[in-house]
Amino acid sequence: MRRPSLLATTAALVLSTAGLALAQAPKPAGPAAAAPAAQADPVVARIGKDEIHASELSDAAKALPEELRGMPPTALYPMLLDQLIDRHVVVIAAKKEGLDRDPAVQRMVARATDSALQNALLTREIAPTLTEEAIRTRYDRDFAGKAGETEVHARHILVADEDTAKKVIAELNGGADFAELAKKYSTDPGAQSGGDLGFFKKSDMLPEFSETAFALKAGQTTQTPVKTRFGWHVIQVQEVRNAPPPSLEQVHDEIRQTLIQEGVSRVLAQAKTGLPIEKFNVDGSPATPDAGLPAPTPAPAPAR
Repeated sequence: MRRPSLLATTAALVLSTAGLALAQAPKPAGPAAAAPAAQADPVVARIGKDEIHASELSDAAKALPEELRGMPPTALYPMLLDQLIDRHVVVIAAKKEGLDRDPAVQRMVARATDSALQNALLTREIAPTLTEEAIRTRYDRDFAGKAGETEVHARHILVADEDTAKKVIAELNGGADFAELAKKYSTDPGAQSGGDLGFFKKSDMLPEFSETAFALKAGQTTQTPVKTRFGWHVIQVQEVRNAPPPSLEQVHDEIRQTLIQEGVSRVLAQAKTGLPIEKFNVDGSPATPDAGLPAPTPAPAPAR
């Protein structure tokens, strides 16, 4: 899976809270059932000329941690109301000091507004697509009924030097028991269980270890010691199999994240359509291809 973008990660966080609230919100009633606006969103507190409405209280409740949302309303209501009053009091004091005209504060307000708009658009466009039916459909397409990744069941003996590893191989070729030699020589924590590693996928181990293990057939033992950063290994493969496909429960969150990434890409593509986009260097001069910020240093290739 591709590494999620920053915007996709943000979307995942937003959709886990605001998105759920949007998906679960009751549909607006028809005109005949609508109540007067004043009754639909009554004033619950006044601080001077400022008013706090029930909708603000509801928004604050939705932002609470899940364990607090389960509190009885009789306990939650006064606590939230006091917090909102305190917030309004501090905001009023800040405005009296002229902080709302401070350029740094105005930049923060603008960023918060941009973030709220971004989250609102992502929630509106993506949340409705994150249904259990959509996740199940993607599971059926990408996972169900398909052969799983190859796995190897192996055991190993880990020693500090190549000569000891060669000695172990010679003893194994002479008929010695692998489990007993593991208990005798191996420095691995699993030595007392015969060096058993259980089943693992190629990506689960260091490349040099996996390359050797996956080249062996069931019952075969390495005839040349394998060097890794942990020491020298003698590897014996006991079984090779194709892992069963993962269950829906196992990949549910992975699929959901994939759908979010796809949704973000779709929203971005639509938002960019028809918009001229120019990039400049950090000093404001016209950008040239590959100019601007220094290119990141490539990660070193894994050892083979």
